[in-house]
Amino acid sequence: VQLQASGGGLVQAGGSLRLSCTASGRTFRQYFMGWFRQAPGKEREFVAGISWSGLLTHYADSVKGRFTISRDNAQNTVSLQMNKLTPEDTAVYYCAADRYGGSRYDRTSEYDYWGQGTQVTVSS
Repeated sequence: VQLQASGGGLVQAGGSLRLSCTASGRTFRQYFMGWFRQAPGKEREFVAGISWSGLLTHYADSVKGRFTISRDNAQNTVSLQMNKLTPEDTAVYYCAADRYGGSRYDRTSEYDYWGQGTQVTVSS
């Protein structure tokens, strides 16, 4: 599976961005998908995850109520709608695919494939 993330950019605090991740391969619908982010000097952290069916979603506490993850298996895409952005959301955002979708969805080690990352910068 190859993942291509897009949609990052520069936005003012309070604004919105929508990230997209397009996957190659026919088995996309079998993967648990996640979004992570990494700010300068910090470890990569979990942001949101979604089950293969789209019925189960998980969010980091820091983004709950502001971010929404969704997927379209027919289009092989997973999206992250980000609202009410703050400067603390500034980071490189990565999409990732997990073949098994277990309970450790918030751990980078659980994911088998990663996209190249897209920069999100939120100005104050």
